[in-house]
Amino acid sequence: MITNLPALRRTVLVLAVSAFALAGFARADDPPKPRPETAAPAGQKGGRGGGTQSASQASPSAAELHRLPPDSTTKQTLDLPGRTLNFAATAGSIRVFDGKSEPLADIAYTSYELAGADRATRPVTFLFNGGPGASSAWLQFGAAGPWRLPLDGEALSPSASPEVKPNAETWLDFTDLVFIDPVSTGYSRFVASGEDARKSFYSVDGDANSIALVIRRWLEKHDRLTSPKYVAGESYGGIRGPKVVRQLQLQHGVGVRGLIMVSPLLDFREFTGTSLLQYVATLPSYVAVARETKGPVKRADLADVEAYARGEFLADLVKGEADKEATNRLADKVAELTGIDQAVSRRLAGRFDVGEFRREFDRKNGKVTGRYDASVRGFDPYPDSSSSRFGDPSGDSLQAPLTSAAVDVLTRKLNWRPDGSYEVLNGAVEGHWDFGRGINPPQSVSELRQILATDAKLNVLVGHGLFDLATPYFGTRRVLDQLPAFVTQRVKFVVYPGGHMFYSRDGSRQAFRSEVETLIRE
Repeated sequence: MITNLPALRRTVLVLAVSAFALAGFARADDPPKPRPETAAPAGQKGGRGGGTQSASQASPSAAELHRLPPDSTTKQTLDLPGRTLNFAATAGSIRVFDGKSEPLADIAYTSYELAGADRATRPVTFLFNGGPGASSAWLQFGAAGPWRLPLDGEALSPSASPEVKPNAETWLDFTDLVFIDPVSTGYSRFVASGEDARKSFYSVDGDANSIALVIRRWLEKHDRLTSPKYVAGESYGGIRGPKVVRQLQLQHGVGVRGLIMVSPLLDFREFTGTSLLQYVATLPSYVAVARETKGPVKRADLADVEAYARGEFLADLVKGEADKEATNRLADKVAELTGIDQAVSRRLAGRFDVGEFRREFDRKNGKVTGRYDASVRGFDPYPDSSSSRFGDPSGDSLQAPLTSAAVDVLTRKLNWRPDGSYEVLNGAVEGHWDFGRGINPPQSVSELRQILATDAKLNVLVGHGLFDLATPYFGTRRVLDQLPAFVTQRVKFVVYPGGHMFYSRDGSRQAFRSEVETLIRE
């Protein structure tokens, strides 16, 4: 998942983050031994009136009161068509400390390791979602994990059954899996109080550094440092992914063989301010939505639209609205391609932002399209309002069943029972996220170039859905086209019918799994 991009337009973004964010994590480890001094350290509860107490009288520290339960490992068997998978499932956490050995946060993870495999040669893949503020439940229970919750777009509602089924397309056949929930998502939580602790995680580079640290610690904890390693990120995971791999290469002594990005955002620039490229990025997905109403659509069916978007459409956009002939020409063409009323298109000068398209596409029926999957439509709760006040029919309906499914699997199947609430998508994280205050919006293209240049054996797989308006596939295609020639054979780009979670469609999930398997088995 990814944050609402229009909200980011109100903020001038930058990658520069305080040095504290990069250096604030000393290690992730079991808690340090108790210190001999009797005074309670900062962030811990001391005696009444701040006086000293003996160890037997001391109140539990705030860190211990918030501590997640011990790791739970269970043996599991998964019966799938043509095969049976026996594996160990571990639900647990890794504690992250600052440079003074004070605990900062407990980061929860769920790992699945195939039984009987050679741990030295068995691949392991670390997966996370985006947001910022999304747990890993989307990838775990939608695409790659051993159990899957059907995510069938319009057929799914908040009251749908959260019962998971064996996932025939699990990646566990060819790689062990570790799903990571960044702090404040899933059951991951702060154990330190104060603004400094929050700032150390809620920033572009601080976040990436914390995830890289957890990956390194998991490898040590599970004796997997010699295993072939892969990283997979979805949505804002496109910002995280290359940065995490770069941190692993430079700061943690861990090499990564492959980076998998699902519906990624790599560069915020085209979605901020008045950038004309936002219209170029979204147009092919708008047309894909329109054409699917008449039958199945594949990317090859949009070759004419992609050529128009990067050619005549962009040329007319650049001429500006002062050129009435160019403006009317592109507005009329957009109306023709999308089926939206010509008068509406001319009023908007053919420049539909995502919110405007979502409302205008099926306005005659009082419906809006999804943002995560624009092929899904739902009722506009205020169809006669002059302002847009609608949610996302393709995303909002998933949160309740997905949350219940995650809690049920962790507690009932994996026997891990933390207190507190499971956060599948925590909006408060986005609200407090430090995107920076300078002139350069966040992007990971620089790190993508660096990791590919540093390791000539590293391969990248990028997958997108045709109907995704949160991170349109053509925006990523434009970014990848700017990479130097030496990487072109090592970056594969695939697009499938579906939305942001294109893996909710059986055919797309199966096809993408095949691509991932090819990458890992190379």
